[in-house]
Amino acid sequence: MVDIALDPNMYYMTMSVPETLRKAADLGFQYVELSPQADFHFWHHYPKADDDFVAELNKAQQETGVKVRTLNPVFNWSSTDETERQAQVRNWRRLLELADQLDVREITSEFSGNPNTPRECEAQWYRSMEELVPDFEKYGIRLNMEAHPYDFVELHDDAYRLVRGVNKEWIGYEFCCPHAFHLSDGKGDVARMIRDSAPKLREVHMADAFNHRANDGNRYIINPPGVDARIHQHNEIGLGEVPWDEVFATLREINFDGVISVCVFGWHEKADDVNRRMLERITKELVA
Repeated sequence: MVDIALDPNMYYMTMSVPETLRKAADLGFQYVELSPQADFHFWHHYPKADDDFVAELNKAQQETGVKVRTLNPVFNWSSTDETERQAQVRNWRRLLELADQLDVREITSEFSGNPNTPRECEAQWYRSMEELVPDFEKYGIRLNMEAHPYDFVELHDDAYRLVRGVNKEWIGYEFCCPHAFHLSDGKGDVARMIRDSAPKLREVHMADAFNHRANDGNRYIINPPGVDARIHQHNEIGLGEVPWDEVFATLREINFDGVISVCVFGWHEKADDVNRRMLERITKELVA
């Protein structure tokens, strides 16, 4: 049985983190995945949550019945600047303390390096992992890693090899549907990627996106041409080109029983309707 979690990103501008759990309950979700938010953990910054914050969030979990299923932090732990890398390892240690206080036993994250220095960033990531292994094992928290556009590892196969290389049972893989075309350099062969990562696949992010490699590459346009940047979307299912029939069929084929994160971004004006429809579709495909 999959756990369907809401990423409440589209509510962060108008709600506190505990309030997003109440919103999730109203929408019919039983779980949330907390992505970067300034009051808790934010991109590359030391987590700002204190004891009062944790108590309020635990109270919201108890009152709503909505569980904080996963955290989705982004820390620069593959930085080639050693001082920066050490600071990000410190950020991780604090986040793991907070996760333990919230009884969160699974975290999904990114490699967070520079695509222009892939070999150096890989070495730094493994160094950070070696330092953090005792902390993850102390708290009994599992880690799932994803490749990301403009990371030092952007392709599915490369990212999965990195995860395997750590050789720890508690380190798994996360497949991100809105990154499907970046992960495959435009092929969009989602069935193959899902099957290949099945032994360690523990989370799937669900949102739609267009194929930036399709036709002449002008599904969307970056200026100036050739600029060192990446663009993708996190749209509602159906507003993109991810082959969803293949995604759902393959997840059923491998009997996937991990976390499904609903992570549509950028549609705040109709967030409630979008998230309800996403929950209904995923429930129909993977639960009902």
